[in-house]
This record gives sequence, structure tokens and C-alpha cells, in this order.
Amino acid sequence: MRFLAITLIVHRPDPVTGVLKSTQDRFREVLDNALLAEELGFDGFGVGERHERPFLSSSPTVVLGHIAALTRRIRLFTAVTTLSLLDPVRAYEDYATLDHLSGGRLELIIGKGNGAAQRELFQVTPEDQWERNAESYEVFRRIWRNDRVTAHTRFRPPLKDAEVWPRPYQRPVRVWHGSATSRESVDLAARYGDPLFSANVTHPVEPYAELIRHYRERWEHYGHDPAALAVGAGSAGLLVTRTSQEALDVYRPVFEANLAFQRRTGLPVVFETLEDFVERSSALIGSPQQIIDKVHRYHERLGHTVLHLHADAGGLPDGRHRDSLELFQSQVAPVLRKEIPDPPFTWGPVRPATEEPAHA
Repeated sequence: MRFLAITLIVHRPDPVTGVLKSTQDRFREVLDNALLAEELGFDGFGVGERHERPFLSSSPTVVLGHIAALTRRIRLFTAVTTLSLLDPVRAYEDYATLDHLSGGRLELIIGKGNGAAQRELFQVTPEDQWERNAESYEVFRRIWRNDRVTAHTRFRPPLKDAEVWPRPYQRPVRVWHGSATSRESVDLAARYGDPLFSANVTHPVEPYAELIRHYRERWEHYGHDPAALAVGAGSAGLLVTRTSQEALDVYRPVFEANLAFQRRTGLPVVFETLEDFVERSSALIGSPQQIIDKVHRYHERLGHTVLHLHADAGGLPDGRHRDSLELFQSQVAPVLRKEIPDPPFTWGPVRPATEEPAHA
């Protein structure tokens, strides 16, 4: 099994203390967390993309480019690239450049994104967002694989024998399809034989397990080898402590503050108590053995071989969050790496390309 640390770069007051860090300090925290993830041995670090409050992740290529310069080994993920909002040509140029600067450490998780504010900002409607996502991915995919592209497009000017530079380092880059509830994303992933990354955060496991079952069915429908299928899954929180009671005691103020925020802002409340949250959500809160057992239970339902954890403290004191990550990597990750297989592909640059000849 492989492990990612991810951040959506949420920028709101700490749920427990109420302190709001400056934008500069929040970005600095993201960089520090990426360095910590590499130091502790995480396999990847992911940065989200959102174009609305309260997120600072509107430019993931810039953030990941800075992280690429600071790190040497860790793979760099987007979580997710909102192709329904983006010009696929411009997105390709940004990510092909990042792919070179990182030495082929880039992996994309794409998705349509969500949120009315960012749809309005980019003039995307709920009715056309799925078609935009599919078209953008088709064009992006073709540009990455072909030196010249002709494409008759609906949502951007058509391409005729177009060259787009730079040519990529990885050929092709690995693209995961992020999905929370949508069968459209699942079908797109299965059609192209791409891996799926389930959000697996907001609800109990059942709807995510159903979506992954559908993905497996569509994968076989499109004629792909079942042995080549790969699934990743998220988690709703992390706190690893020596004992289960210690975990409950430490996490309770965080849960209660988040619960109060949900009620105050009118967000749906799925888990009314901390005990229910620990039992039925994907949050990994407890002793090392509890975490191992829970990941196995989820693996039985989802069959995932990649797991993402939150890079941010999320209301925990910074020292406590680091202790939790260290305990996860020292006592949880080695067991799960041994007992749950890796994805069915090489974890590294995908078919690095040779340098292109210069054009006259």
C-alpha cells in the first residue's frame, strides 16, 4: 500500500483556538508539511484546486512547483485538477512544465470540481460541467501523447494540427479520476483504463463502495484487464496515539468545534458524536492497531491500494499532529505496506521520454 499526504489549503480560523493565520503563513505551513511528508517517508504529497472561499489552492501548479524545488523523492499529486473549469491546452502547458521541473514526479487526479461560486467564476453551468470535464480530458490526454493534435471542440477553439510545448517528461503521465458520488467520473476513468481515487470523506463507506463496484463493472465492460485496475481512497481525519482513550480525549475538542461550525453554517451533519465519527467515518483515530484494523475493513469494501491522509493539523496542536504522523509511519504504515499490495504499476516516472530534436 502507498500513502499520500494532501492539503486543500483551507484558510479559515483554527476550529479550536479561533486563530486565523495570515495567507503567507498558511502557504509556508503547506511547504513545511510537504517537507515533513518527504522526511517521514510518505509516497506522495497532494495539493487541491479550488477557486472559492475558504481555499487558497487556486494555483496548484505554482505551489507544487515550489514543493518540487524543495524536495527530491516524493511524488507530487493534484487533488483534484478541475478540468471542467480549465482550458486543456493551458493546463497541459502548466503540468508538462511541472513534470520536467520535478523530474517526472507528477501525478494528476482530475475531476469536475464542485461549488457554485467557482462555476460562476468560470461561467460553467451544472448542465454542461460533465461534458466540459470529458472534453477537456480528451484534449489534454491527446496533447500529452501526440506531437500534433487536431480536435473539434465545443468548449474551446478547435485545434488543427496544433503543436503544444514543452513536450512532457513522462509519456504518458498517470492520471487518476477523483470521484465523490458521480458515476460520470467513474465511467470516464473506466473508459480510458485509468485509476480511480474515491473521496471517501463525508459519508460512511457504503456509497463509496457502491461507486467503486460500478467502476469495476464499467472497467470490465470496456474490456480492460481486472488485474490492472487500481483504486485510491481518502480519509476524513487522522490522529494516532498510544491508546484509544488518549485519541478520543485529544480529538474531542476538534470534533466538537467542527460540529458547531457545521451547525452554525447550515452544513449537513452526518455524524452527531465523536464515537460515531470514529466508528463509521473513514477517519483514522485511535491506537496503531485500531488504525490498522480500520484500514483493513475499508480495504475489504473498497479494494484500495493507495490511501490519502490529511497533511494539515486541522485543529490539533502542531506538535501533536507531527507526533501522529510519525507514529503512523513507524507503527502503522509498515504493517499496511506488508499486508495490502501496492497498485499494479510502477511507482515512479512513467516511461520517461527522450529529449526531442530541436526544430529549425
